Order: sequence, then structure tokens, then C-alpha cells
Amino acid sequence: MSVVGIDLGFLNCYIGVARSGGIETIANEYSDRCTPACISLGSKTRAIGNAAKSQIVTNVKNTLHGFKKLHGRAFEDPYIQAERSKLPYELQKMPNGSVGVKVPSFFTDAERRSVMAAAQIAGLNCLKLMNETTAVALAYGIYKQDLPALEEKPRNVVFVDMGHSAYQVSICAFNKGKLKVLATTFDPFVGGRNFDEALVDYFSEEFRTKYKLNVKENPRALLRLYQECEKLKKLMSANASDLPLNIECFMNDLDVSSKMNRAQFEQLCAALLSRVEPPLRAAMDQAKLQREDIYSIEIVGGATRIPAVKEQISNFFCKEISTTLNADEAVARGCALQCAILSPAFKVREFSITDVVPYSVTLRWKSSYEEGTGECEVFSKNHAAPFSKVITFHKKEPFDLEAYYTHPHEVPYPDSRIGRFTIQNVGPQHDGDNSKVKVKVRVNIHGLFSVANASIIEKQNTEGDHNDTPMDTESSSKNQGRDDELDKMQVDQDEGIQKSQAEQQNQADEETENAGTETKAAPGDKQDHPAQPKAKAKVKSIDLPIQASLYRQLGQDLINCYIENEGKMMMQDKLEKERNDAKNAVEEYVYDFRDKLCGVFEKFITEEDSNKLTLMLEDTENWLYEDGEDQPKQVYMDKLQELRKFGQPIQERYMEHEERPKVLNELGKKIQLLMKAVEAYKNKDEKYDHLDPAEMEKVEKYISEAMNWLNSKMNAQNKLSLTQDPVVKVAEILTKSKELDSFCNPIIYKPKPKIEPPNDGQSKANGEHNGPVNGQSGTETKPEPAKDNSQQTKPPGEMEVD
Repeated sequence: MSVVGIDLGFLNCYIGVARSGGIETIANEYSDRCTPACISLGSKTRAIGNAAKSQIVTNVKNTLHGFKKLHGRAFEDPYIQAERSKLPYELQKMPNGSVGVKVPSFFTDAERRSVMAAAQIAGLNCLKLMNETTAVALAYGIYKQDLPALEEKPRNVVFVDMGHSAYQVSICAFNKGKLKVLATTFDPFVGGRNFDEALVDYFSEEFRTKYKLNVKENPRALLRLYQECEKLKKLMSANASDLPLNIECFMNDLDVSSKMNRAQFEQLCAALLSRVEPPLRAAMDQAKLQREDIYSIEIVGGATRIPAVKEQISNFFCKEISTTLNADEAVARGCALQCAILSPAFKVREFSITDVVPYSVTLRWKSSYEEGTGECEVFSKNHAAPFSKVITFHKKEPFDLEAYYTHPHEVPYPDSRIGRFTIQNVGPQHDGDNSKVKVKVRVNIHGLFSVANASIIEKQNTEGDHNDTPMDTESSSKNQGRDDELDKMQVDQDEGIQKSQAEQQNQADEETENAGTETKAAPGDKQDHPAQPKAKAKVKSIDLPIQASLYRQLGQDLINCYIENEGKMMMQDKLEKERNDAKNAVEEYVYDFRDKLCGVFEKFITEEDSNKLTLMLEDTENWLYEDGEDQPKQVYMDKLQELRKFGQPIQERYMEHEERPKVLNELGKKIQLLMKAVEAYKNKDEKYDHLDPAEMEKVEKYISEAMNWLNSKMNAQNKLSLTQDPVVKVAEILTKSKELDSFCNPIIYKPKPKIEPPNDGQSKANGEHNGPVNGQSGTETKPEPAKDNSQQTKPPGEMEVD
């Protein structure tokens, strides 16, 4: 079972794999650990990663890239409409209105659910969607041996992640075996690509003036300019001098050139650089920390390599920044570590993680009292997560709960709605009063909000109890003048949960529900004078069905359809790969064999056959680039078989000629050794005097026959030319050698029989040893049985080793 962490970035992606020795960032088929987040669609197959990136310019309309921020967004979203003008490919509206495992911390529910659906379609079992900065913090902290103890003051570390498309800041508190996220802030619309766009706009205007070229009207030229500006940006991070920008055959067969230095670049991007400080200040304010409380500042992400960005961060904290983490691979490594912690296949050092909720969430419901609505903020921003809360409602009929983000201006999204949850099967109590409904809301391990479950509490009076005893002491249940509106909520639990704390939450809820229904004596109380029994109210909890309607959520039927389509595309990719492999095999055979005909195979084919085969190879080559350009797999296999029918005998003659002398020499040596053994037997050598004469006679005869066979085959082979098929093949010689071994070796190398010691005097020797020795009695001659070593007494504290 593989345990992997995936960092799906806007520009590139990395995959970390958990192995027995730690976390390894794996390389792709190009031996590169960085894989471009790019897909190119062809007429019959798909190209992914490096192969797709190479087609960005040549296959502009069908090469997809920059799709990370399209997850879960509506087609009418202003961000999507703005992106459409920049993308060289077209976006289509889907039936559900959307476009379309770590995620940015600012991803909303719709975006997270979209990523989860994509993982499901790809056949991945997603254990957790992890915030990027939290993954970086885990990769930083889990290996630290000098973290403060749990009872000591935590170590506060700031993590700054500026990638290609977004900027995130997170402040985390570390103790030994513990990580707690204190605050997280972000600017989703500033990153490395914004710096690229500033350069593209600058050079586009310069080329318009200097060369009369309108770059932005030509998608292919614009993509080339983006690529060159990205390279220039990276060079300016390492060099402060003037650097050239040269593009050959840019547009209309014109070569363009320009230059820029770091100072000009920083002046050009001054507005972008001014957006570095606000998220840092907001994070410090939310965490309620001062600069002196910060232990270190860790930076990751490609855009943090820009010197001006580093300078802004360092100046804000008045402290040198740290670059101990791998800026590109830290997120993938942290995700793989979290996956290994969650997986039963790996044993990882205990390390608890407490994340935060990125946005405040409010529930709104329809109120029957005064024809109004009720609402309550259930989660505040930067609240610990995973998290759950139980809310009590008083209702007589089914009701809807609408979840939305409390502060829409904080959400990089035009629609702040999360979803609508309908609590069904709610009715009044037997006496007509409102029913008590407990609703449990939660933010799960993926950061997704949901109404986890709902239950109705039914009152059941005991025998002899004629009084309507209230179940709880809530003021809303005592106010009979507002029976139609009992939406005042009781928060039973407001604690974050981590792993098994969900079960503890349910147990706490049950204890709260049953409070006052049973009286138990304390362990030390006496019961000589029992108290008078009081009237009690029994309660019964019944689970209620919940109908969830999530905004911009892919339905399961649509997901299943996508899974089926993905399976078909994977099969098509496989078939196309096999077809291309068969075609390449024919092409490779043509080139390889034609070269060898003029080389090593030249002596093993007649001139007439060589000319005929050369002509066949040329015809096949022409066919491959004309009629055979797009043929089924079987056609290529048949063509290859036809070529091998003529080429195989030549290749076999060459191979036989190369290997035959070696095996013949080995067989000859083997025969000589056997003949020496027979000669030694005839000379009465003691080594062979135990052998049976009849068997040795058979051996001598068999060796003689093998010698005659070898001489006859060698003589016959020497009379043939190299262009003729051999008289004897290597396989036959090897078989003859094995037959010689199996027949002769068991006879010649038969071991001598063992000589048994004489029986005379054996009883006498036994008698001498059985009697008493040195005055010992006969009863003491029998030695004690040896004790098992494991039973021997060991020094205290010594560990037994199995």
C-alpha cells in the first residue's frame, strides 16, 4: 500500500512518498521531481506533465494549465470571467454551474469538495485535505528534537508561503509532539505570476512601440513572452546587473530584444511588493503576538526567492529569515507525513496537529415567532479544527438550516453560501409542546462544514408522575408566551476534537441529555436513611434524517459518470500507447537492421539478399511516414513479423558464429578432463580404485562417442561459408555437454565407501569408561543433563534477546 502526499500547485506539482527510511520526493519519467501541472489533449490520447508543457505553444487551444483556482467556482464568477480572457483555451459551463491532496488554507467548502471529487475521479483514496501552511509546519516540526516540553512556553514560528498564484501566512506554536496553528492569513490574488504579468505588460508595451507588434492579440506569442519573462525573473533574483531578453522569430518572423535589471523590476512591481506586509500584520494581530515572541520565520514557495519579497518580510519582523526548508518540496513532504500518521501501514512518531477554520460560519433558520429569522455564528475565524458543536432547537415541524460565511468580504468568492440542511420528521410532543431537537454541526478533517446528525428528544413520564417536569432549565422552555418561537439555542459542547474526541463528544452529549434523570450516591455516602423518591422524566433520543443541498456540489451520479469517462480515457491512453510502441518497434527495427547490414551482419548475408532486404527496409520506412502513419496495432505487429522473417536467419547466423567457439572450447576441455580420469583409473590410481570396471568401460565408450561427435561437427562446420546456416547450433552443443555431465560425473566422481572401525576391544573400552574414575562412585558417573541456556540465572536488568 502506497502512502503519498500530493502538492498540486498552480504551476507545478510534487509527490512525496512515505518509505521505511523517511519521506522521498519521487521523480517522474523525465527523472525530474518537479512535474508541470499541465495536460495536453490530442485527437486520440492525453499528454500530462513535461510532455504536455512542451505542447503549450504548439497546441495552444488544447493544452490546459493554470486550472488550480477553477475548482468549485461558478461559470459566472467574476474571477472565472477575468481568467477566461487570459487563458488560450476555452472554458465550458457544466450542468451544475461549476468549472472544471493539499489545498490552500483559503479554499472554501465548494473548492475543497471539488478537489475531493477530482481525487475520487482519479481513483485516489484521499485521507485528508491538508492546508498548505499546515503541511509545511508539520514537515518543519516533526523532526525537531529541541522543541519545548508540553508544560513549557511554546515555540512560535511564522511560515510564509508565496507560490505562483497565492500568498499565505501562518503562525504556529510548537511543543514536543504537538503543533497548534494560531492564525492564518492570506492574499489569494498575489503570487509569482503577478510579477510575471508585470514584466509581460512592460515588454508588450515596449514591443508595440519599438517593433509595432501587438503581442496580446497573438496567443502563441504571448505564451512565449510569458515563458521568457519567467526565466528573466529568476535570473534577476540572482543578478543585479542588466540582463537581456532575446526571442527569435517572435512574431511576423521578427527577432525582438530588450533588457532589464533588478532595480527596474522592483520599481515596476512596487504595488505588488506593498501587498506583502498586510497579511503578516494581520496574522500577528490574530495570534495576539509581538515580534519578540517569534522564534523564527520560515519561507517556502518559489516567489519567496525574489530578493525584494525577502527584504519586506525581514524588515517587518526585524529579524533574519530562515531558509532551512526545501522551498519547493516542503508541502508535499508534510502531506506525506500526515498521510503516514493516518495510515495503519506506518508507525510514525506521535505528533498532534490542531488546525484552524479559515472563515467564520453562521447558521440561519426561519423563525415562526414574529415571522422573522434566527441566526447564530457557530464557528469563528481561526477556531481550532477539526471541531464540532451541538445546538439545541425547539420546534414543532421540520425546518431548514442555511449555512453561509459570516463575513463575505473575507472570502475570495462572490457567493458566501455553503449549503442548506433540512431537518426532517420533526413534530410536536404528545402534550403539544415544542420538541427538543439537537443538531450537531462540525468541521471535519478535510476542513468541510456539515450538519453531522440531528436527533429529537421525546419526553416519557414514569408511572405515578402526573407533573410535567421540564427536561432542562433553559429560559426559552419556561416562557410559555413564546412557545411558537423556541429557537433559542443551547450550546452543549464547544470544544475542538482531534481523532477519537468525536466519540467523547457523543458521550458528553448523552450525559447532558440525561442529566437529572438518575440519581446515584457518591462512593463515600451512607444510605441508612434513603431520600424520598422524586418524580422523574424519562427521555428518548431518536435520530432524524437530514437532507443536504450543498452549493456547487457535484452530484454522485455526475461523479460516477466522470469516473466512467476517466476509465475509458485511461483505456484509450493505454491502447494508444501500445499502438505507438508497436509503430516505434517497426521504425527501430528498420534503422537498427539497416545499420547492421553495413556492419556486423555484412559477412553473413549474400550480396543479392542484402540488396533485396535493403530495398524492403526502405519501402517499410516510406510506408511508416505515408500510408502507415496511423494504422492499428496489429498492422504494425504484422509488418514487424514480416521483416523479422527475413532478418532473423541473418541475426541467428551472426549470434551462432560469435558464441559457438566458446561453447565448443568448453566441451573440448570437459572431454579432456574425463579422459584423464579414465587414464588414471587404468593406471590403478588409488583415487579411482573403488569404481566398478563395467561402469568405467561404459564411461570410456561414451567419452569416445562424444569426441567423435565433436570432431565431425567441427569438420563439417569448417567447410561451410558464413552465409550458410550452421551445421550445429550452440543449443545442441550445450545439450551434449549436459548429457556428458549427467552420464559420466556420477560414475567417475562416486565417493569412496567409509571404512567401519573394528569391533574387537570395543566392549573392553566401554568397560573402562563405565567404571568409577578417581574414586568416584558409580552413581555419580552419569552426567546431569545440560540445562537450557534460557533457564540460566541472569544478572538483574539484563535483557533477553530472542
